[in-house]
Amino acid sequence: MGRRLILDTNVLIAYERGKIDRAAFDDDELAVAAVTIAEYRVGIELADTAARAADRARALAAIVSSVDVLEYTEATAAHHARLIAHVRRSGTPRGAHDLIIAAHASETGRTVITSDAQARFGDLPSVLAAQP
Repeated sequence: MGRRLILDTNVLIAYERGKIDRAAFDDDELAVAAVTIAEYRVGIELADTAARAADRARALAAIVSSVDVLEYTEATAAHHARLIAHVRRSGTPRGAHDLIIAAHASETGRTVITSDAQARFGDLPSVLAAQP
């Protein structure tokens, strides 16, 4: 078995657009946070054409069929609260959804795969991050 990973929304978008080597994750245990699905679905809702919305919906269905979708639980909430407290104490605001993804990573011992350098997942305590 390969790495335990949680994919950020930008990785799902790169997958949809064919800009990511899908085989690079063949041996890995993949997951996404439920909030990542919501973020991706916003792109479906805001698609400029019905065809593009359908393409995105098909891509999402393919992704969801091959990864674990992590629900927000009481344990996730505890990790999330610690991360919120950390960023407030440090004075470095973060995106609300990014902190939920980071909480899932911390809770499950997964590495966040992201191309969003501004999210700075790796700067958070108990969170590992890598680029795709």
